[in-house]
Amino acid sequence: MIKTDILIIGAGPTGLFAVFEAGLLKLKCHILDALPQVGGQLSELYPKKPIYDIPGFPEVLAGDLVDNLMDQIKQFEPGFTLGERAETIDKQEDGSFIVTSNKGTEIHASVVAIAGGLGSFEPRKPLIDGINFYEDKGIKYFIKNPEKFRDKRVVIAGGGDSALDWSIFLSNIASEVTLVHRRNEFRGALDSVEKVQELKDAGKIRLITPAEVIGLNGAEHIESIVLDENGAHRTIETDYFIPLFGLTPKLGPIGNWGLEIEKNAIKVNNALDYQTNIPGIFAIGDVNTYPGKLKLILCGFHEATLMCQAAYQIINPGKRYVLKYTTVSGVDGFDGTRKEAPKAVVKAIV
Repeated sequence: MIKTDILIIGAGPTGLFAVFEAGLLKLKCHILDALPQVGGQLSELYPKKPIYDIPGFPEVLAGDLVDNLMDQIKQFEPGFTLGERAETIDKQEDGSFIVTSNKGTEIHASVVAIAGGLGSFEPRKPLIDGINFYEDKGIKYFIKNPEKFRDKRVVIAGGGDSALDWSIFLSNIASEVTLVHRRNEFRGALDSVEKVQELKDAGKIRLITPAEVIGLNGAEHIESIVLDENGAHRTIETDYFIPLFGLTPKLGPIGNWGLEIEKNAIKVNNALDYQTNIPGIFAIGDVNTYPGKLKLILCGFHEATLMCQAAYQIINPGKRYVLKYTTVSGVDGFDGTRKEAPKAVVKAIV
């Protein structure tokens, strides 16, 4: 069993920053996330898109922000359990919790902080007969390893940034890329739309619009897809079909933990510490709700900071913590490293 001070459910920016704030208080963290990599929406949906409202960064790519957060917390040596979803929670007699994942991993923590963003993400699947049969047999809803598609024939469906960006990226990897969209117009970054147009003109992307994938063929693995183009049907041979229609956020099993839920978000006490109706369980970031809530990364950072202060009191009852600015106290990592400002030199001027 994994033991930690704070179990953070969700490896998005809010959850990652909570590790840093907890580390300043000498609290150990473990992070559990259903996605196979850290970063949450930033990594899954728009790693190459710039963010403009992070203090101190006039512009930062979402993926770079995740990398920076990981670099910031590495000295606090958090544990990670990725690709597993929080399934059940059991409160112990001493007030601590044991959370069990869908794969049986058990994590014992004094405090639980739910930082699951909008919840666990599930792909929006097109309504095509037999689509479930071909999952992991040629149908992919996420692209984890682009090399998997090297020298393969790929059909991508969708009209947003993900469909455009992956069509562009895979045009240099796959032997054949076909982009299908039910409209002629795309809802994506202008430079991406123009790049797809250039690649289409150069013969590197086959663009079929308006059209819709309505059928799948293949014995053990997908071999072709069936298109509907203005009522006419045609078949295109392919090795992979990648429908990119976005993700649907759901609280998942956490919604059955007895937490107070309002419109698919967890209600918290924002007047104090973002604790839920269950003492010892907090919710921070986009997953929570309270009067005046704004779903912004910088708000999640603030919530994570106050949550850690409250967690410290739960883990160390009666022990007073004196806030010290890092400019004065420095930062001591659990790995033995120390970051601090240069010491002042006392020297007379003559």
